[in-house]
Amino acid sequence: MTSNNGANLGFEQKMWQAADKLRGNMDAAEYKHVVLGVIFLKYISDAFEEHQKELEEEASNPKSEWYVKEPSERYYIKEEKEAYTKDNVFWVPEKARWKRIEQNAKSPEIGKIIDEAMDSVEKDNDVLKGVLPKDYAKASLDKRRLGELIDLIGTIGLGDRESRKKDVLGKVYEYFLGQFANAEGKKGGEFYTPACIVQLLVKMIEPYEGRVFDPCCGSGGMFVQSEKFVESHGGRKGDIFVYGQELNHTTWKLCKMNLAIRGIDNDVQLGDSFHEDQHKDLRSDFILANP
Repeated sequence: MTSNNGANLGFEQKMWQAADKLRGNMDAAEYKHVVLGVIFLKYISDAFEEHQKELEEEASNPKSEWYVKEPSERYYIKEEKEAYTKDNVFWVPEKARWKRIEQNAKSPEIGKIIDEAMDSVEKDNDVLKGVLPKDYAKASLDKRRLGELIDLIGTIGLGDRESRKKDVLGKVYEYFLGQFANAEGKKGGEFYTPACIVQLLVKMIEPYEGRVFDPCCGSGGMFVQSEKFVESHGGRKGDIFVYGQELNHTTWKLCKMNLAIRGIDNDVQLGDSFHEDQHKDLRSDFILANP
């Protein structure tokens, strides 16, 4: 399916309206993991495919140091895991690539196919172990609606260079988190703090560099905004390192995915920061938390 990079005004709202129609009677608290998991899979697949094309071009160019004369041998270049991970691109196994997911969108087995895709991505990327949702095959999830959701997400580019430049994924992810929080009411506050409040807190503490800690980090909004603050002031990714803790297991997964897609190195642990402090010896430069 043809993808665009979401440059149209209000594309996040249009995406949300379409995705929300596919929710049916599913609870918002449950549906957010379905949607955000598929968005994550699309993002890493987009980035992988773009990098793969670049490798193919290098291997086919006689002037390139990576040139491979025999066309039959070029396949091995583009399927070399290290060729991706060294450039901070997630390795996406063949069974998890978007082309396969999209081809099977109308299959009654699509839930099982996505679960297997998520499992294979976790196995090949240590930073994602135990993070991705893997319950798409359950009977209560309408497979027809799931297929339609895949078709919808397939219409927008998320992980290619142009989309990353425009922060398409960040806008979609942030908007969807906010909408899910609204749908869940008070419970939504457990994983989401309104962007305006997060921006204000970060501007107040000015975390140009150092260690940033959030003891109840939710979906990681404080960390994302801190990273944006650094970059907007001429800093580099890596000038800050983020530490956090989150009591809710599913929210912890949301946070780890949120940081992974933005390439933010982190030490975010699961557990109750009051009774199971996972960062006892940490000396933070900045501490942020949902007020």
